[in-house]
Amino acid sequence: MEKKKSFEEKLKRLEEIVAQMESSNKPLNEMIALFKEGAALSKECKSELDRFDIEVQKVLSENDDGTLLTENTDSDL
Repeated sequence: MEKKKSFEEKLKRLEEIVAQMESSNKPLNEMIALFKEGAALSKECKSELDRFDIEVQKVLSENDDGTLLTENTDSDL
């Protein structure tokens, strides 16, 4: 059973794929396979980054006591 790869491992593999595609004359079927793997990794990385962004926004919107800050709206003025 293969362990789940970390974000950093996925990003490193994505960089390897890009380098292979840029610097080789692989057969078309191998290039398509690399492209598919890269597209899947890119989607996974974006999904993780979106989750991380939500977590950071939550942390930034907390008061010192851990409660969430509320944004001011025009009706609050």
